[in-house]
Amino acid sequence: MHKGYELLSLPTESFNNFDSLYKSGLIRYDSRKSKIKTQIDSFVKPDGHLDGSKMQANWFPQITADIFISHSHADKKLAVVFSQWLYKNFGLEVFIDSCIWGHADKLLEMIDKRCCFDSKKGIYDYKKRNFSTSHVHMILSTALSMMIDNAECIIFLNTPNSITPNDVINGNNGITKSPWIYSEIAMTRLIRQKPLDDYRKRRRLMESATEVKTFSISVDYSINTEHLHPLCIKDLNQWEKKWQYYGKPYSNDYKEYALSELYKITLNNK
Repeated sequence: MHKGYELLSLPTESFNNFDSLYKSGLIRYDSRKSKIKTQIDSFVKPDGHLDGSKMQANWFPQITADIFISHSHADKKLAVVFSQWLYKNFGLEVFIDSCIWGHADKLLEMIDKRCCFDSKKGIYDYKKRNFSTSHVHMILSTALSMMIDNAECIIFLNTPNSITPNDVINGNNGITKSPWIYSEIAMTRLIRQKPLDDYRKRRRLMESATEVKTFSISVDYSINTEHLHPLCIKDLNQWEKKWQYYGKPYSNDYKEYALSELYKITLNNK
């Protein structure tokens, strides 16, 4: 990660062709989505143990992306539209976990059916189920941290779905009920901030190479975004106009400079 932003408002009306961008974005992501192995046997080692590294590489593989978008699951459509706008205008590759990776719940279900279900009693073993859940969530959390470290720029979509508005506690910016958003934003505070050359050189090298009753659980997390640079629609519009004025082609030789222009525009934001 080189730079992190907090996008405070991104209304759907900001995009004249919202539905078109969403449709083309889904098509583009579907073509890139990893082919997931859906047989748990493919992850079993000769000694009978499950191979966590294989599961992570298969379900949550690392990809080359310029931007990592942190967002609420409820804002997936908005995230896809925004990512397609970034790709269409600047040629930037954007990582959205639900569009690229397999679902953690499906992996967990496969493991539980094989390892945690007591066929004689017809129920799942509570302790084994907790153990399997902790492993899958740790695998996913590790993969997300690696993607944040590998992406040059992080943009957090701060919407009412992700952070409770006007709720400031103990000097923090607000409250989130998503443990994943909490983890991702916390990671952006802790992860090393690397120079641009680390990303630009690496990119060039890579391009050249190739029925039970349930109860809801609601947990609040205090979240601090003060370390993220503010980003607004005005910045995005200025970025788009400036890039179009330059007439830069959307080729690998030029797309990396698109983010440099964003950094210049937002230099005095914070």
